Amino acid sequence: MTESFYFYYIFIILQKLFIIAMITKLPQIHIIYDRYKKASPTRKAVVEIRITYNYKQKYISTGIWLFPKQWKNGKIINCPNIVEISKTLDTLISNIRKILYTMIQEGNINLFSITNKLRELEKGEETFIGFCERKSKIRKYGKCADTQKRYDRFLRMFLSWGKIIKFEDVNEDNILMYDEYLRSKNMKPYSIWNNYHRFLNSFIKDAIEEGRLKKNPYKKIRIKKDKYTSSIDKCLTKEEFNRIIDTPMPTQALERVKDLFIFQSYTCMSYSDMKAFDVKSIELIRGMSVYTGKRKKTGKSFTIPLLKGAMEVVEKYNGQLPIISNVKYNEYLKVVAQAAGINKPVSTHWARHTGATMLLNEGIPMHIVSRICGHSSMKITEQIYAKLLDETVVDTLLETGNINNI
Repeated sequence: MTESFYFYYIFIILQKLFIIAMITKLPQIHIIYDRYKKASPTRKAVVEIRITYNYKQKYISTGIWLFPKQWKNGKIINCPNIVEISKTLDTLISNIRKILYTMIQEGNINLFSITNKLRELEKGEETFIGFCERKSKIRKYGKCADTQKRYDRFLRMFLSWGKIIKFEDVNEDNILMYDEYLRSKNMKPYSIWNNYHRFLNSFIKDAIEEGRLKKNPYKKIRIKKDKYTSSIDKCLTKEEFNRIIDTPMPTQALERVKDLFIFQSYTCMSYSDMKAFDVKSIELIRGMSVYTGKRKKTGKSFTIPLLKGAMEVVEKYNGQLPIISNVKYNEYLKVVAQAAGINKPVSTHWARHTGATMLLNEGIPMHIVSRICGHSSMKITEQIYAKLLDETVVDTLLETGNINNI
């Protein structure tokens, strides 16, 4: 074997391996008959199309029912209307390939939306699910990665439920069924509304605006939102926060996590904004170090005075915060809290609420806290911390002495 032939032989093998690898990454289409093995000489079974991709399978009925003697080696035989049935099967497979090709071009292969897209091809009109998928691309454009993932998560859940397909399916009864389905997943009311109902409601409003729907069923249904009441409970008291500051950590890794939490609490930053922290954006205004920027989530501007506790963390790490992944950060925070004797499920978002509540308790005006937090409007700040302010008013009056004498 010459050297040139040897290299050619290796090249051919590598080329075949590459082709196999590419094929396995693409959706595979198979024709399946009698999947449940229930056909008999007196009982027909359905022919289905099985689409396999990324370890997931989707079966689509062809509507073709045959006896065992009418099917052999993946082909229809001994059938009186074989030409018509074969044509129907070929058309269906062709349409599925068109849909998959479009998905591949768009870089988003979703097996669970194929059935809906087939209906659109057959009828030549857009369904409500197709409308939602199209609108989601518009709504996701320019949004942060977290928001885009939330749209994708909603669509996956909505498609897997699959009870609202057409525009005429958008009614009060089906919305209630959807709510029951979500509650069966043991999600909290806040998550059910904020991550699922809210997105569906926004698409319904889009459809009404375009004249595809006449009314919004959500106007007649009261979905429990519980949007802000739980937020205020997810914060540390001033005493608990000081306990974390004063408690030495057993390892350097936990010490860094503790410092991140302290910095977050003093700045009211979200994890994503803290991750993007750039010491070059610190300005000196009237002798105070001030950090300015825009929130990753909303694009809203924030102005954060870097208090002594925050600056100590920045200086300790020479302007480079010891950022770790959000998952690991949340895991280690539980250990930090336990080390400080705090029996609460502390997470990264607790720091943001802890900082805001401390500022409000110190008498910082609501609009200033709103600016520091980078909320899209002061109304959000008021909604989140209204309960806190009610309690603060009562505590302040009680501290003045016997208010009954006033």
